[in-house]
Amino acid sequence: MEILRNFPCFSLILSMCASIISSALNGKWARRLNIFVISAIGVMSACTLYFTFVTNQCYIYKMGRFSAPWGNEIRFGNLEAVMALFFSVIMLLSILGGRKHLFVEVDPFKENLYYVLINLLMSSLLALIYTNDLFTAYVFVEINTISACGLIMIRENGHTLEAATRYMLMSLIGSGLLLFGLCILYDITGHLLMSNIKEQVLLLAQTGQYHIPLVVAIIFMGVGLAIKSALFPFHSWLPDSYGYSTASSAAILSSLVSKGYIFLLIKIFYRVIGFEIIAESRLFNVLFVFGLCGMIFGSLSAIRENDIRRMIAFSSVAQIGYIYMGFGLGTKAGMIASIFHIFSHAATKSMLFIAAVGLTDASGKSKKFIDLTGAGYRNVIAGATFTVGSLSMVGVPLFSGFISKILFAQASVSVGVNKMLPTLIVLAISTILNAIYFMKTVVRIYTPVKSDYPTIPWKQDVSYAVVCICFIICNVVLGMCSEPIVDLIRSGLAMFA
Repeated sequence: MEILRNFPCFSLILSMCASIISSALNGKWARRLNIFVISAIGVMSACTLYFTFVTNQCYIYKMGRFSAPWGNEIRFGNLEAVMALFFSVIMLLSILGGRKHLFVEVDPFKENLYYVLINLLMSSLLALIYTNDLFTAYVFVEINTISACGLIMIRENGHTLEAATRYMLMSLIGSGLLLFGLCILYDITGHLLMSNIKEQVLLLAQTGQYHIPLVVAIIFMGVGLAIKSALFPFHSWLPDSYGYSTASSAAILSSLVSKGYIFLLIKIFYRVIGFEIIAESRLFNVLFVFGLCGMIFGSLSAIRENDIRRMIAFSSVAQIGYIYMGFGLGTKAGMIASIFHIFSHAATKSMLFIAAVGLTDASGKSKKFIDLTGAGYRNVIAGATFTVGSLSMVGVPLFSGFISKILFAQASVSVGVNKMLPTLIVLAISTILNAIYFMKTVVRIYTPVKSDYPTIPWKQDVSYAVVCICFIICNVVLGMCSEPIVDLIRSGLAMFA
């Protein structure tokens, strides 16, 4: 059992080494290595989750066996392990689902570079999940940003170059604010290790010393990560980045990249500053307002879109708003609802992007709604997958989105009327708006039409069909087996704090 304590470190190092090795391989072998590495990370993450669940405690792994500040630490419990497992599963399915399109959309000579970026991205996500050092987290935030930017622009057309530039500019602003906040925090506490910072922050809060610098640091870090995770109104880079990148890139960017930043923000709330001190800083109120606005305006933008992938991208703005609205409630129940929605949104949004690719392939490569008429008949598995994802986004029972909205509604009841009423009203409005643009698309793809588009042969898409079925199963499991998952999040959050 003791060897399982090394698995988080092994996962991180394996992913980083794979990125180096992939640079020397051709595209075929780089792809095989990437699939093997992500699968191995998933297995090790499952073993780590089993270990923490059975022992019911968190663990600290000292890198090089040196204590801070000379060494670095990895800290993991139930929440970190289940997040790493989930990220690896979604990453693997997203890569496999868009694999065939990669051959067309990316220069064959750069295919290995694509997998270099994927492995770097995976290592950065694992680092954000596991690290117990705030500066290490910042370093991997930058690695995450550069990798994501590379995944956008590797397709090499005018749209992706413009999208990558906008993404980089907004990300640099967010990174700059995060770094300013870290510098202020280091200046007033003298520590970079999360547990040591929290001890010093609690002491400062008791004495009232450095109150204003502490609040400024909290605001800088919160706003910086909100910008990087595309919280409204900092989302202008998102539609083009998701809409014009490769199929796998769009699925990964929408489901995982922003969630890594959000998970780091949760760590700052609990393990760096302290939940009570964050509440006193009124940051939750700001996040609550912007979260509600994102839920409405993201959906309104999606309704106006005539491009299926940009519609799904704008929907992500609304779903990110859900997560921050849950944070803004300022309660444990709200935090649990937001973490569950991270799982729900990651599983559903990647599924929608992969399904959308199948629908566009069956419609002459067109992403316009008018050309998607009847696409659900031409590609049955893609149509079924998109329908399940749409029902989940709307909040239909049996699917993960329904559980998310129930958890948010329950969390809102436990707070004051000033937040309860806006939450319930906006939840209802957002659900109606979701139904308008997702059900409109479902009706469109199942509207019979005489078309010259050929029916896609089943034998040529067996791997794609398997990926779609796995996505559907993942979504249904989250929707029908939510209670043990919520209990796991609850216990993990208790260890987290």
